Amino acid sequence: MGNAPDAEKFERTAFADGPRLLADIGATHARFALQTAPGTFRHVAVLKCEEFDGVDSLVRFYLRDHLDLNLQHAAFAVANPVNGDQVRMTNRAWEFSTEAVRRELGLSTLLVVNDFTALAMAIPVLLPADLLQVGGGKPAANAVIGVLGPGTGLGVSGLIPTSDGFVTLGSEGGHVNFAPGDEREFAILRHAWRAWQHVSNERLISGPGMELIHEALALRNGVQAPGRTAADILAAGLDENDALCIEVLEVFCGMLGAAAANLAVTLGAFGGIFIGGGIVPRMGEWFARSPFRARFEAKGRFSHYLADIPTYVITTPNPAFHGVATILSEHLRGRSGANTLMDRIKGLRHELTPAEQRVATLVLEQPRLVLNEPIADIARGAEVSQPTVIRFCRSLGFLGLADFKLKFASSLTGAIPVRHSQVRNSDSTHDLSAKVIDNTVSAILKFRDGLDVHTLDRAIELVSRARRVEFYALGNARVVALDGQHKFFRFRIPTALYGDSHLFALAADLLGPGDVVIAISNSGRLPELLQAVDIARSRGADVIAIGNSQSPLARKASVCLAVDHAEDSTVFLSMISRILQLLFIDIMAVGLSVDAHNGREGDVEQRRLLISHLDS
Repeated sequence: MGNAPDAEKFERTAFADGPRLLADIGATHARFALQTAPGTFRHVAVLKCEEFDGVDSLVRFYLRDHLDLNLQHAAFAVANPVNGDQVRMTNRAWEFSTEAVRRELGLSTLLVVNDFTALAMAIPVLLPADLLQVGGGKPAANAVIGVLGPGTGLGVSGLIPTSDGFVTLGSEGGHVNFAPGDEREFAILRHAWRAWQHVSNERLISGPGMELIHEALALRNGVQAPGRTAADILAAGLDENDALCIEVLEVFCGMLGAAAANLAVTLGAFGGIFIGGGIVPRMGEWFARSPFRARFEAKGRFSHYLADIPTYVITTPNPAFHGVATILSEHLRGRSGANTLMDRIKGLRHELTPAEQRVATLVLEQPRLVLNEPIADIARGAEVSQPTVIRFCRSLGFLGLADFKLKFASSLTGAIPVRHSQVRNSDSTHDLSAKVIDNTVSAILKFRDGLDVHTLDRAIELVSRARRVEFYALGNARVVALDGQHKFFRFRIPTALYGDSHLFALAADLLGPGDVVIAISNSGRLPELLQAVDIARSRGADVIAIGNSQSPLARKASVCLAVDHAEDSTVFLSMISRILQLLFIDIMAVGLSVDAHNGREGDVEQRRLLISHLDS
């Protein structure tokens, strides 16, 4: 990297915080790149997963040539459902914690998404040259798009347009039951039934499935044929004109056509069906002549319906990079929610279901009621079910009702701008009082809009289950730590406070699994504090950092509650940062109270609703 050409050095500055690490990790291959600017991917590498024992070693191998980079942000697409921190891959015996990998790599941000969610997000930025259309049909404007693709498994997703972007479907549609279309496919299904009671589309429309089809057809045709890998079958059929392998490919493409047609009618995908994955693009022009399109349109009374829907093969290399880069960029940019959410609801209302529209009407007509009332009262006021309220929030791109409320509150406070006024030596007492109050109010509003509810949930869970909690803080932060010690002690949690840097390491050395350290620091760079955190983690304790999200302390912590308010501490005390830190203590205390009230098994949504009321 030190000898990179000038053009690349220039591109590396396109992101203010440096290049971003992107990965598309399948069961067979993993692809890596460094994104140096929008749409620009450098140092692309393809690695074989079987040569590594896990995601951590895989990523470190790729990064061995890029140790000079101070990487801050990364996003991985994985061939697996992603639900929470722990990821267990379906077609490879790998398991990892997103948060643990983030800490191990020293990243500020690590997103992990399903690989076909990433592929779906890539479609809006693909060019005509990146696609091969198979058959007729024209895409309808602003219509739903279907995505599927065979590789080691069968990925399925969808892309739903909204007035301000797209929503992807987190689908595991590859695991629907396989339905044979003729006697030959029924014979293949019967052969598969010998091994599995449930035969999904993925069992047959995938690389391993191609090998199973080859085995089944050899038996059916009475042919003595050695077992072949999917790559061998492709080569023998396309390059050597092997009769059995050609039949395998024809059957495979016909099955894929039927699966694509089912996806199209299920989603109403008039925006087109897009095929990715590692197998079909390798077939090239042969796929356009295969039985795929004929089988796609073979839907009886709905043949004309499907004839209007175009089908495409994604031919550009590494398309998932575009999608995962988009997801990461949107995450880092965030949703401000300020003063535009009411307009956004008005603009999107016509795209919602009738039940969700009733929720939207209630939000627009009685915003304070929605902000202040629990979900049961909101559902009653809109005459819908509680799950419909949650679906309304998610249709707008939020995680749930609490996340929506946190952002929606900003829309109701337009009279209080988020600003910072510099206090000057010449200010009167009246002026400096107004500035201090205005600066504090503005900082709190900005703090509220940027709250990460998932991180707060994790912090509250750690404290609620802690065997012992210790606060490490110096100077101004000791006031915050003392407040936390008093509050947490009331929940009968053994709590201690250390405000002497010489005692940090000694105290941390006595910790063990089940203990929690809450380290509070504006800079997050104090060497004694960082050393103590390393010791605590090595003893099995968890660490909650309250401070700057880009600091070394944040990267070492199990959880970081971010306080990124900048203050000139050389002239003034860090007053606002201290208030924001105290707010985190209050939020955790309220969360602990809810857990205690609910026997520590309370509803997470109720806890989140309580958090959203702290500003009222």
